[in-house]
Amino acid sequence: MQVALNTPTPSAGMVPAQHTDTAGQPASNPLAHYQIIRRNGAVVPFEPNKIAIAMMKAFLAVHGTQGAASASVREVVDNLSQAVVRALVRSRPGGGTFHIEDVQDQVELGLMRGGHHEIARAYVLYRERRAQERKSTVQEVPAAPALHVIDGGQRVPLDLGQLQRLIESSCANLGADVRPDPIMAETMRNLYDGVPVDEVYKASILAARTLIEKDPDYTYVTARLLLHTIFKEIIGREVQPADMAQAYADYFPQFIKKGVENELLDERLLQYDLNRLGAALKSDRDLKFDYLGLQTLYDRYFLHVRKTRIELPQAFFMRVAMGLALNEIDREARAIEFYEVLSSFDFMSSTPTLFNSGTLRSQLSSCYLTTVPDDLDGIYESIKENALLSKFAGGLGNDWTRVRALGSHIKGTNGESQGVVPFLKVVNDTAVAVNQGGKRKGAVCTYLESWHLDIEEFLELRKNTGDDRRRTHDMNTANWIPDLFMRRVMEKGEWTLFSPSNVPDLHDLFGAEFEKAYVAYEEKAKRGEIKPYKTVQATDMWRKMLSMLFETGHPWITFKDACNVRSPQQHVGVVHSSNLCTEITLNTSDTETAVCNLGSVNLLQHLKDGGVDHEKLKKTIKVAMRMLDNVIDINYYAVKKARDSNMRHRPVGMGVMAFQDSLYELRIPYASQEAVEFADKSMEAICYYAYWASTELAKERGKYSSYKGSLWDKGILPCDTLDLLSQARGGYVEVDRSSTLDWDALRKKIATDGMRNSNCVAIAPTATISNIIGVDASIEPCFGNLSVKSNLSGEFTVINHYLVRDLKRLGLWDDVMVMDLKHFDGSLRPIDRVPQEVKALYATAFEVEPVWLVEAASRRQKWIDQAQSLNIYMAGASGKKLDDTYKLAWTRGLKTTYYLRTISATHAEKSTVQSGRLNAVSSGSDSSSAAAAPRMSALEAAAAAAREQMSATPATDIKFCGVDDPTCEACQ
Repeated sequence: MQVALNTPTPSAGMVPAQHTDTAGQPASNPLAHYQIIRRNGAVVPFEPNKIAIAMMKAFLAVHGTQGAASASVREVVDNLSQAVVRALVRSRPGGGTFHIEDVQDQVELGLMRGGHHEIARAYVLYRERRAQERKSTVQEVPAAPALHVIDGGQRVPLDLGQLQRLIESSCANLGADVRPDPIMAETMRNLYDGVPVDEVYKASILAARTLIEKDPDYTYVTARLLLHTIFKEIIGREVQPADMAQAYADYFPQFIKKGVENELLDERLLQYDLNRLGAALKSDRDLKFDYLGLQTLYDRYFLHVRKTRIELPQAFFMRVAMGLALNEIDREARAIEFYEVLSSFDFMSSTPTLFNSGTLRSQLSSCYLTTVPDDLDGIYESIKENALLSKFAGGLGNDWTRVRALGSHIKGTNGESQGVVPFLKVVNDTAVAVNQGGKRKGAVCTYLESWHLDIEEFLELRKNTGDDRRRTHDMNTANWIPDLFMRRVMEKGEWTLFSPSNVPDLHDLFGAEFEKAYVAYEEKAKRGEIKPYKTVQATDMWRKMLSMLFETGHPWITFKDACNVRSPQQHVGVVHSSNLCTEITLNTSDTETAVCNLGSVNLLQHLKDGGVDHEKLKKTIKVAMRMLDNVIDINYYAVKKARDSNMRHRPVGMGVMAFQDSLYELRIPYASQEAVEFADKSMEAICYYAYWASTELAKERGKYSSYKGSLWDKGILPCDTLDLLSQARGGYVEVDRSSTLDWDALRKKIATDGMRNSNCVAIAPTATISNIIGVDASIEPCFGNLSVKSNLSGEFTVINHYLVRDLKRLGLWDDVMVMDLKHFDGSLRPIDRVPQEVKALYATAFEVEPVWLVEAASRRQKWIDQAQSLNIYMAGASGKKLDDTYKLAWTRGLKTTYYLRTISATHAEKSTVQSGRLNAVSSGSDSSSAAAAPRMSALEAAAAAAREQMSATPATDIKFCGVDDPTCEACQ
């Protein structure tokens, strides 16, 4: 079988050819900066068409000329080839060289990922046969000629000793399994005579990177090699590990001055004692970064002047800390305090804060929530506000419920309204057009209440069929569901849809007052006093909501009354929507745009003796809450309504990440009652100390201005509001009420000193900041024990180092295990030789029953004054499973849910060979999975709506925000 990627053989050691156009200038072809190193050391241009040829030969060899000649096979080969080229280019975004073996490795991986296992097997066997043939024909190999590098325009011999020392120092103290030899060998394999010296260091980084799947500690080797390159770029010379601390101290004052001179940094940073701050930098903390974290910072966060970086990692953290301490009395002491929690990875501010703190335009907030009025001026003013807020890096949540429905009367023109949908198309296109400071894609989520007459068309906005002028493919959508609707679903009642122009007060009502007004409007409609309106079966509407959620991933399911009845700020307004990521629940109005300022505690760093380290957690949160409170005063506000709202209520959102890492450390499976209990106790502690820190800040700085009349003022804490919710619903609230901390002491403290912040806690997705510090995001279960994570910095192999540690201990970690994990998408379940208790501990997201996610979230939600970004994972789905899961979320008191992340039946089948099923059934009930889940109440078991099977493959299949979509990191 002839499938090699053959190219014409030039003379050995040739300088790489550069593609040129007819005028002799470098070609505009973006692939012109890439070359191939052949096995004989020759360097030739990269010709992607040869990949397609090799793949087609592989198909021909297996299926013959008839089977491989069809248009469908050609299309498959074209798609696979393009995927291979993208993967190669992503690995070297700035251009470079690929060894022929690298290309063939990617071809093999592409065939495997595409499910073409027979072709891949033949391709592997062919490569092995050719390798053996080459080995048998090789006679005496002459010594390789000495390599030269181009350094500063000069051609000089490559200093092999220096390169060896660099690689050895990068492997230091990482264990016996991390060795410099394979890195050195792979680096040399990718060099050629006359290579630029920068390419030598890049080759060493890429060489170490390829070994991460063999041992996860190679990620730290790769990061250290990258750090060497960063230092060389920024300091201008190589810095030995022993000299790092002094190099930082000398460099830091010059960095701040350079940033100010180039109009990147606020000139007030020059007023700090820069020598004192430079001396406080801890260079050894650079070694905490893994490769993904450091590369992400380098590519997207570090300040640069004309694309040359000027910021080193510890200087980055100090710059952020200085920006947050600008208004402090003892600014140096506070900056060092803030730096300590950031650089130690105990706490991490959100991406907008990291981007902009200390800069000339310090837009530090993460989320903005608006409500759109029902008039043309107001609608387009709201769209303009979206553009301004998105320009300066904020995720958006819009409430469109007030805008009149299709067919409603327009008094000014005596015509009929076109409804909400045409305007949402404009919102969608605005989000695409105005990105966040050129650093990441703009993102918005639109909310609509479930009684709106346009709700049925709203549900279909993300469909790929129908009139594209009435579709919003780039915008998120969410249902804002009143409890009355859910009760009608549970009790199989009718539901009436209205235009808000006829029932304007419903928008601002919730609980019993909403129900009273809504029922009265229904009576009026029946008497013909309200037109237009429509009556549907509540279960039919619920079924359509779940069907669209399954098919398109939208609209998300969020609950209006839980957000409002439990809101501490219900005395001064109404929560009309959540935000882009469904964790923020703040009031909005015509005069107030809600703003939230986020940061997250790294739970893994706060464990001790098999549980939460309360002393350390309290200390970290005290510092972090001060940082978040400072954001409010320092922040740049693109619109006045946002500033007014933030200054009046001072809300912040303390979150958490590394919940899954903490479970690994404590050896608790995610799908267990122990995990639910840990979620309860850990979140109780985080909330308790966050509220305590806010009341301490109130004692020092004063209460927020709208404090009087709030639930805080009345002595009602978030955990107490479950009783209010139960009263408002007339039941349907089944939540564990146990506690372990002294909440009465906190009540007394608040009664004395008040609160500095109207809201304190919200669990954001942390998609990017968790990458920076090298932990699993937010409260997420592990997506895959061996996976490739994509973001704007490229593709990164991510491997579960806890799992590798355990498999090494059991003598099970070898190349076969690596291949098995690749084949089964990071799942242990089909691998027979792995013990059951290890499989349980390292179960992936789609192997965890959704009910466990909801139960753990319920325990967290009882303590949280805002909400949490809760993704629901489901492997293979049925109407019954969706119905049960989302009804359970409602009865367990959740305020919001986020993405429904599903996996198709064909994909699930590959991961369930030999050993049972993943977490969801394909149809009907599943007694085995039910037995593994927490016992549900008779009420939940009795819920019978939406039982029919959903047969379509979901559009949400494994692709979701901030993790798999490299262009979307809008949340954090």
